[in-house]
This record gives sequence, structure tokens and C-alpha cells, in this order.
Amino acid sequence: MGFVGDTVESIRSMQIRQVLTQIISLGMIVTSALIIWKGLIVVTGSESPVVVVLSGSMEPGFKRGDILFLHMSKDPIRTGEIVVFNVDGREIPIVHRVIKVHERQDTKEVDILTKGDNNFGDDRLLYAHGQLWLQQHHIMGRAVGYLPYVGWVTIIMTEKPFIKYLLIGALGLLVITSKE
Repeated sequence: MGFVGDTVESIRSMQIRQVLTQIISLGMIVTSALIIWKGLIVVTGSESPVVVVLSGSMEPGFKRGDILFLHMSKDPIRTGEIVVFNVDGREIPIVHRVIKVHERQDTKEVDILTKGDNNFGDDRLLYAHGQLWLQQHHIMGRAVGYLPYVGWVTIIMTEKPFIKYLLIGALGLLVITSKE
């Protein structure tokens, strides 16, 4: 009876070790992703180095679901650049083109007016109440590259949360049931 008891205990110990190894591996993957994200923030100078285009306002240049890579440089913003900006009171950033830059001589600051390429008018209706221009602190970054359609994964998971939970559950199940 001692041999069987030792074997059962040994199997149980191996299973516990395997589960702990899987949890640690999952933790390392999540930690690695966070380190990469923070590294991108430092390298690009943008609080959000990657964004997804959520509407058709920039078509035909950028379509809904395209991923934009952002960079924030010290160079002055110029007319024609694609920028991502936050508006006071809005949670989701906006991707549009700079159509006018007004440099104030007294403070050396710039006022920026934007517009979606596919929109009829400028973005003043999107800005905070009473705001006519964006300032530098509204700008999150400038588009320096993009990947078409890859952002649809994010859009689908945002618009249909059950798919996100299903995917997370499937990944968790995969981690738990994997042998290594």
C-alpha cells in the first residue's frame, strides 16, 4: 500500500507543479507584453504608441480597423500631418488631419485645427464646448505608419464583449490543459 500512496502523492505533486508552471508562464507573457508597451511609450514619446481607427472619417487614406503607429517629436506640427488627439470630456481619441496651424508669436505656442479627410467640415464641433482650436497638450502623437485591417480584432471585441470573454476563456482553458 505504501508504493501506491507514494505514486499518487507523486502524481499530485507533479500536477501542482505543472499548474504553477503554467500560471508563472502566463504571468511572464502578460508582464512581457506590459514591458514592451511601456518601452514603446518611452521610445515613441507618445502616451499611446498604437491606436485603432474606429470610424470612416479618414477614408480613403485610413479605413476603419487600420492600426496606426504614433510618434511624438519636438518638431512643430505642420498642416497635412495626421495626428491623434484627445478632446476634453471625451474618452476615445480621434485620428484626423491637421488643416490649419496658427502660431502665436507672443507665446511661441500653436493652435491646431483638424478635419477628417472624409468629413465635410472641420472638427470644431468635436472639440470641447467653446473650444475653437487644439493645443499641443491635446495631441497624443503623429501617425508614422499603419497596418491595414489588423485593428478589427479590437473593434469586434469592443462591440461584441461576449467574443472577448469567449476568447479569454479559451486561452485560459488552453493554458490550463496544455501539457507544457
